[in-house]
Formats: sequence, C-alpha cells, structure tokens
Amino acid sequence: MIVFQDPGDEYTEIIELEGHLIDSYILPKVFDRVMDLGGEFEVLDFRIGRRKDETSYARIMVKGRSRDHLEYILKELRSLGALPVYIEDAKLEEAPDDMVLPDGFYATTNHPTWIRYNGRWVQVEDVCMDKVIVVDPVAGRAYCKGIRDVRRGDLVVVGDEGVRVKLPEYPRTGVGIFEFMSSRASPEKPTPTIVKRIAEEMYKVKASRGRIVVVAGPAVVHTGGGEHLARMIRMGFVDALLSGNALAVHDVEYALFGTSLGFKVDEGYRIPGGNKNHLVAINEVMKCGGLRRAVEKGILKKGIFYECIVNDVPYVLAGSIRDDGPIPDVITDVVEAQKAYRMHLKDAGLVLMLASMLHSIAVGNMIPSTVKVVCVDINPAVPVKLLDRGAAQSIGVVSDVGVFLPMLVDELAKLKALHGSPKKGDTYREQ
Repeated sequence: MIVFQDPGDEYTEIIELEGHLIDSYILPKVFDRVMDLGGEFEVLDFRIGRRKDETSYARIMVKGRSRDHLEYILKELRSLGALPVYIEDAKLEEAPDDMVLPDGFYATTNHPTWIRYNGRWVQVEDVCMDKVIVVDPVAGRAYCKGIRDVRRGDLVVVGDEGVRVKLPEYPRTGVGIFEFMSSRASPEKPTPTIVKRIAEEMYKVKASRGRIVVVAGPAVVHTGGGEHLARMIRMGFVDALLSGNALAVHDVEYALFGTSLGFKVDEGYRIPGGNKNHLVAINEVMKCGGLRRAVEKGILKKGIFYECIVNDVPYVLAGSIRDDGPIPDVITDVVEAQKAYRMHLKDAGLVLMLASMLHSIAVGNMIPSTVKVVCVDINPAVPVKLLDRGAAQSIGVVSDVGVFLPMLVDELAKLKALHGSPKKGDTYREQ
C-alpha cells in the first residue's frame, strides 16, 4: 500500500470503484463506511453509466488521521469492492503444517474474488465464505480451501492486500423474479404470481442446461408436499437432492403407511400406534440394506427417493445427532457429508430450499453469492437469515411448503406442456 501524507497531517489514499454503483447502493455504502469510521472522503471523478447495461466509475480520495486509521478504513472498503489505485501483489505464506494456517490469513466471503498474482488478476475458484485462498504457483491458479484441506507448504494468502471482491449488483436491466420481489422476504406477496415467476425462472435455468439443486426438510412430507416434490423430480426439474435422515424416513413411512409421524397425511388425523411407523420404515430399509435395494426389491414403490432412484437423480443425506437409525444411506461423518454436499452444489444454477432451516443455512454457507436462491419456509427468520448472506439473486417465500409445492409443480407442468422438455435445450421465451 502506498500512503500519501498531506500538509494537514492526514493520511490519504486514492481508491477506485466500478460497477452498478448506484443501482446496487454500493457508492452510498462506501461513503457511509468512511464517515462511520471517522474518516473523510473527496470524490475526484465520477462517471455514471448512461445506458442500462453500462457501469459507473468513481475515483475517491480517502483520508485518515494516521497510517493505522487509514489502513483500517481501507480494509473495510475492500469488502465493498473498492481498490487502491496503486495495487501490490497479494502476500503469500506457507502453511506451517497440515490443517494449520499462517497467522494473518485472509478469510473469504461468498462473493466473486480475485487476487493480484505476478502482476495480473487471478480469479479465485470454488469461492465460498469463511475459507482461505491457496495459490498453485505452477498452474498460476487460486482456490478456496477449508482449513481441513490445507496441507503443509500450501501458499496461503495473508492480509487483504492485492485481494479484490465484487459485491452483488442489481443492474437496471433487471433480474426477473429477483427484481420483481423487491423486498425479497415477505408473507404478504401475491403467492400465485410469485410461484409462477419462480417456475419460469426454473424453466429458464433448465432450458439453458443449468442445474437445479433442491434442499428439503421432513416438513415437505408432513405437510403433504412429498408427492409433489416426487412429481417435480419425475418431470426433470431436480438435478440433485440434499437433505438428512428425517426426509428419507418419513418419505418411506408415507409410501408404506400413508402417514408421517403417525398422522394420516391426506386425512389429517393420528392413527392408533402410528407413532412407531417411522421406526418400522427404518427397519424395512435396514432389512433391504438401503433405499436403492428397497426399490429393487419392490418394497419402496413411490415417493421422493423412489423417483430419485429410478430417474438417476443423486441425493445426499447428511446425518445429525438426533437421527433415528439412521438408515444406511445417511453419511454419518459430518466432514464427508459436507464434501458430498459441496460436490453436488458445484456449478449449480439455482438452489431451491424447502422447509429445512438446518440444511438450508448450511448450504447457504457453501455456495457463492452468484447462485440464484429460492428459500421457502413458514418461519420468516429462515429466509431472512439466508438473504442476509448478500446473494445477488435470492428471494424468500414465507409460506407453508405444502401449499407452495403443488402450485409450483402445476406451473412447471404448464410450461413443459407449452414449451416442451427443458432438457432439450430449447430457448425459453416469456409470453
């Protein structure tokens, strides 16, 4: 960092910003951050994009009371995408041991990130929040890694010099349903319209050969939405399913007995002795050796996981301390389960989160902010927490998933009937 000291004993540095600075409220955030931290700023140059697809540019002098004060302000501004005009390469230090980081390591956000390496900008691959950046000097590439994946001798970025972060932007051209949902988390939205727009977005993702990953909790079955999620899988709108033991157990329970937690899902009453049905379901899967063998033996003839298996849709079940069983398909090693989740989330175009606080928030921490996210939960705290991650295109629908799912699947069926299967790669055009 090059710091200039003016005659008034104030330390200054010139920073630059480029992007949709006004539409995304980035520029006001920069001004507020400087003033909140006791600094001053002077706008030296400001050019506003004159067309909807044009970006804006700002060149700003930031002033601090001392070298340390200025550095503190600049560190905060880097998280907003501001860069000094004079940029040095990122600093690298070797990891002293396996799963041990050098002091002062840079902790990543979930936003697109670049590092300055050998005088050029290198985009960080597999970006994810709360990780570190490791550089491969032979390939000249940079990767996000978790602390458990760091090995002795890895070159780890320390400090935030030479690191560039791009915040989510909201261009004036709009982002479909994500523009329409301006507040992005409210139970007071016109639900049929929201569902229709979400279905259109899902269809567009599939038509462009993108991947849709569904994260679902057992409430999908409890509320009567299981058969609709199964239908969505059958229709080809799910490329991977991430969940836990409970969804699979209650899906099998419903397939065998028509109950979930002992309640008749379709009639809404508890049957005598029904409280043991989920244990019977676990036992049947145990006897078969897993869900796939249960399908092959004709024990499991319908449901969410039946459709996954017969349609070759991969699923991952992550274990927890509260699991009954769990069934053989569950990955009980949390580190291995996390790796499996990450593998299926790689290159996801859209993640649909359905009534699962535990797994939805976990997945939210694993994906970059550029991934489209739709979170449906009856508890407004869940979508709000997820939207606070700062994803560029994310919405929360506060609704009973049992009401939401049949509406969504009906809209997807209409689109498929009108435009054909999205797997054919047809270009979708809104009517």
